[in-house]
Amino acid sequence: MIIPCIDLMGGKVVQLVQGREKALEGEAPLKMLEKFAAFPQIQVIDLDAAIGTGENDAIVELLASHAVTRVGGGVRDAARAKKLISQDVHRVIVGTSAFAKDGPNHALLSEIASAVGAERVVIAVDSKDGKVVVKGWRESTQFTAEEVINKLEPYCGGFLCTYVDKEGMMQGTNLDWFRALRAATTHELTAAGGITTLEEIAELQRMNVHAALGMAIYTGRLDLAELAKL
Repeated sequence: MIIPCIDLMGGKVVQLVQGREKALEGEAPLKMLEKFAAFPQIQVIDLDAAIGTGENDAIVELLASHAVTRVGGGVRDAARAKKLISQDVHRVIVGTSAFAKDGPNHALLSEIASAVGAERVVIAVDSKDGKVVVKGWRESTQFTAEEVINKLEPYCGGFLCTYVDKEGMMQGTNLDWFRALRAATTHELTAAGGITTLEEIAELQRMNVHAALGMAIYTGRLDLAELAKL
């Protein structure tokens, strides 16, 4: 499955490089949904909520009412997850709060999974310089994705794994990292971060890994009509 991404900041659709520098703005959120109509699921990330500088709740709810969405950013407790599900969000993405200093935050993840059902939870396991990163990719942990991913399986139906080193850089991704993750878990995997070519997407599909696409779509590097055929 190919999953187009809508990242929100300051009420606008944006694309950032490595989660920091804004590279471009997209069209209005509903306009982007129209462009992505051929795809079965849309990923929506509230970047303001993720880094704690605000929220885009009204836009998130609007998008969820018009498409099948997986939504992340600021999901720090079971109440937030339940609220999103009540707003017709299909699946919630849990990132920073999924981790404690020494690994998975088992207590919180258990609460969230109990509140909305583990099958509706996607845990974001993002890596930069070989370590899992949190807080909008601004803070590094001391463990790797490969070390913790199978310990997270009881609390979710799948993982969103971003190779942050190449995120937004249009230089290709790290297929070997995704192969290692695929070998580490039997759960659904979605790859993100630097995916730039149809060949990379085809290789991910051969691994049984979904592709979440952002910058390559917004810049026109990948054609939506070509992607829809896949």
